[in-house]
Amino acid sequence: MTLPLSTGVSSPPITSDRSIDRRLPDSYRPAAAGRAPLLRSPSRERRRKQPRPGLAMGLHQRDDAGGSSDKGKAAHATGRVPPWTEQLTLRGLVVSVAVGTMYSVIVMKLNLTTGLNPTLNVSAALISFVMLRGWTQALARLGRVVRPLTRQENTVVQTCAVACYSIGAAGGFGSYLLGLNKKTYEMAGVDMEGNVGTKEPGVGWMMGFLFAVAFVGILALVPLRKILVIDYKLTYPSGTATAVLINGFHASKGDDVAKMQVNGFTKYFAISFFWSFFQWFYSGGDHCGFSQFPTLGLRAWKHSFFFDFNLTYVGAGMICPHLVNISLLLGSILSWGVMWPLIADLKGNWYPAELPESSMRSLQGYKAFICIALILGDGIYNFTKIILKTVMSMLDKSKQKNAKNGEDTLSLVEQHRNEVFIRDSLPNWLAFLGYFALSVVAVITIPRMFPELKWYYAVVAYLLAPALGFSNAYGSGLTDINMAFNYGKVALLILAAAAGKEHGVVAGMVGCGMVKCMTSISADLMQDFKTGHLTLTSPRSMLIAQIIGTAIGCVISPLTFYVFYNAFDIGNQDSPWKAPYALIYRNIAILGVEGFSALPMHCLQLCCGFFAFALVANLMRDFLPQKYGKWVPLPMAMGFPFLVGASFAIDMCAGSLIVYIWHKIDRSKAAHMVPAVASGFICGDGLWIFPASLLALAKITPPMCMAFASTH
Repeated sequence: MTLPLSTGVSSPPITSDRSIDRRLPDSYRPAAAGRAPLLRSPSRERRRKQPRPGLAMGLHQRDDAGGSSDKGKAAHATGRVPPWTEQLTLRGLVVSVAVGTMYSVIVMKLNLTTGLNPTLNVSAALISFVMLRGWTQALARLGRVVRPLTRQENTVVQTCAVACYSIGAAGGFGSYLLGLNKKTYEMAGVDMEGNVGTKEPGVGWMMGFLFAVAFVGILALVPLRKILVIDYKLTYPSGTATAVLINGFHASKGDDVAKMQVNGFTKYFAISFFWSFFQWFYSGGDHCGFSQFPTLGLRAWKHSFFFDFNLTYVGAGMICPHLVNISLLLGSILSWGVMWPLIADLKGNWYPAELPESSMRSLQGYKAFICIALILGDGIYNFTKIILKTVMSMLDKSKQKNAKNGEDTLSLVEQHRNEVFIRDSLPNWLAFLGYFALSVVAVITIPRMFPELKWYYAVVAYLLAPALGFSNAYGSGLTDINMAFNYGKVALLILAAAAGKEHGVVAGMVGCGMVKCMTSISADLMQDFKTGHLTLTSPRSMLIAQIIGTAIGCVISPLTFYVFYNAFDIGNQDSPWKAPYALIYRNIAILGVEGFSALPMHCLQLCCGFFAFALVANLMRDFLPQKYGKWVPLPMAMGFPFLVGASFAIDMCAGSLIVYIWHKIDRSKAAHMVPAVASGFICGDGLWIFPASLLALAKITPPMCMAFASTH
């Protein structure tokens, strides 16, 4: 699941259509005419008392022009932005690969531990700016003449990096692809009816599968981008927040804030990295180290209630809204504090006492299926709600368009944005041809990889992909929620039931992957297009960056997964690497094949109760007055800890508490610094995972084990 964005970034209002007579904001001024100016070293610039227009003004010169007269306003609104060929640079490609690789490692860790995926677009934009600025600063100090960093280049780099690590999130490494392996098959129950079919992870076939399905999602909605971004004026909150951040970096007054954010990120990145390095020395064994510190006592520790000093989740908690973190904690208390101890006491009554807790016919079955009930209840409600909202909004937009009859007046800023967004478009015939060609390749290759998935299932998936992708992208623009995982689960249930007992599990999970990957990438692309629209970035350069980033991600993500898979005990429910969604997806497939006969005793009644709770909670959130509805917990977030434990929820709440206190002390500084500090925590701890993986592969173990035992 991808959680909605809440970074603490204070978002200045976008210029409205009524602002024709207002001065054009600095953050939206185009570059001066002619080739993009070159950046000179600081020593040369200090000798320049009055810089000529269009030339750099020191190290941190932005792509802004001055002037406040009416003539100046028109110039700003119609002035030249760098052509799309200048927005794609070699340094941008290098930074994109670096940022995309680093975040692929972070996303892979999140997938294989809890399955939680917070929105990281703003964080990626910040890191991209830090690295690009460091690049230009280093060369300038060496006396080299370099092109200054523009908002357009920053946007292109962010797009490429996000496309790269999004493959790690949408590629199913912690869910539908991992759910095919033998370990998940055994955890689901070897004797479970309908639990048939395995395929061990492999770099080769995973790369082939991703190349076959990922690019279709890019081309599916390219012809519709003008409708979604310009005609319907969808907000795409994550894309808008990213654009506000990038425009802020490149505003004439953005130097002080940018410098403060860069310093904050660097400081907390170093703290996080070296803290993770320090912790490693004490983790030489099972249940050892600071990650198993019984901060709330040993009895609470046995039920997974402890702070495990994981700064990745502290940073994620700083990014996620407070309600998400509170919902996680409530779900932890309900499951690990109340339900699981009570059901465990019924061993021998509700399920055979001789079965291990890991069996799907014992306690593990209750954990998995009740979690699935919450997820499906929340997902079906929001799926239906967003479909209805999409249809109603589209009808409303159509009526408004007919009523206005083309008389809508746009500001100069909006006109210029729209002009840039439409100018460098990919021909529709080329998008259609590319989509058709890639679909044919996928329909031929995927059934060869997975004989259980018949070719006609793949044909149906690709015929429905544009409609599903449009629906998901539209809903994402309205709500900032990427519902691809829900589209995937619906496809999983339908295909598993249609394919039957022998092939249902594999066919369902592969078909789920095709639908989820296509719809997720389509929505992510539209978020990036919204960012490009607000930063005057050419859609052609962004599309090329998206294709390059996706191709890099199709290589980097399987390699990253393979390192993790061989270095750690992935899927072990007694380790930090639980990968809970692999088991959840396989059990959803079994549910589609077998129906309710797959559930343990009394599990159906509990599942119905939690399914109903998810529906009622969402209805209360939508229909109660805002002052009451905003406090209703999120069922989807409550379901996360049911399988993975309470410790990460405590980490997330610690991050939320930091943000709350910081805003109370200094709201202005917190608004700027929360994204930087959170990014530092996430990236520092995430970067340490890679050397830790290499040490594990080399059979180098930590020298000490710090553990705790009761004296009674």
